[in-house]
Amino acid sequence: MKIAVTGSSGLIGSALVKRLTKQGHQVIRLIRRSPITDDEIRWTPDGSALPAESLTTLAGTDAVIHLAGAGVGDKRWSAAYKNEILKSRTESTATIVSAINELEIPRFLSASAIGWYGETGNREVNEEDRAGDDFLADVCRQWEESAGAANSTTSFMRTGLVFAAKGGALGRMVPLFKAGLGGKLGDGKQWWSWISLNDEIRAIDFLLNNELAGPVNLTSPFPATNSEVTAALARALHRPALFPAPAFAIKVALGGFSTEVLGSKRVAPAALLQAGFTFDNPHIGPTLEEIVD
Repeated sequence: MKIAVTGSSGLIGSALVKRLTKQGHQVIRLIRRSPITDDEIRWTPDGSALPAESLTTLAGTDAVIHLAGAGVGDKRWSAAYKNEILKSRTESTATIVSAINELEIPRFLSASAIGWYGETGNREVNEEDRAGDDFLADVCRQWEESAGAANSTTSFMRTGLVFAAKGGALGRMVPLFKAGLGGKLGDGKQWWSWISLNDEIRAIDFLLNNELAGPVNLTSPFPATNSEVTAALARALHRPALFPAPAFAIKVALGGFSTEVLGSKRVAPAALLQAGFTFDNPHIGPTLEEIVD
């Protein structure tokens, strides 16, 4: 297949491009800088149309995988950065959707997040549940509305916390735990709906080859509490987890993003399971042992 990918330099995108290329697909990467290889085309993800030469290169594309967007945990949530988080998703998606519709590309996989559900506490939710009412839930709702304008078979990939050896939430936690400074965050009772990077990439590949439209949760079927995650990580690294971070300190350090660290989202991948997808890494303990090995 000929597949276009945005966000190809990120944690998920770089691993995905490597897998798709190894499988023999022709991968076109949309980038912001000037292209330096034949598999790159330049785009400006601000809602404007792609340049004519980029559209020409994309002609005949079988699928677009859209992963671009400002990192929600990269900076404190000032009013300006919250606006950037939203616009980086809705405007970039509008640019991609315009190209999809003009070129009649049949398959569209658009990133979203389990932030859609807002705070769920101990209640398990799946793709049939409504959106929450906090900031990220509103971002996800507008993000998916933008993607829904594509005249294609479209999947909204609601991804949870992606665990990998480097990058993402786990990448920030591992050095602290190796130094013996790790511990639970807040009271540790909050649910973290997670997925290994390996299963994230496998799930996206699965969606490419299956006509599974609408929202799809990309999370392990066995979410874990923060206490369970931190205890499993400590065991995997053979280090103690003696230094819990109190909620007030996290709120001071992270500002608005602290709601995502201390909040609880218990999300089930119902659509994937019903479609027959099987997870390589369903359980937190063995997954973390494999990742840090």
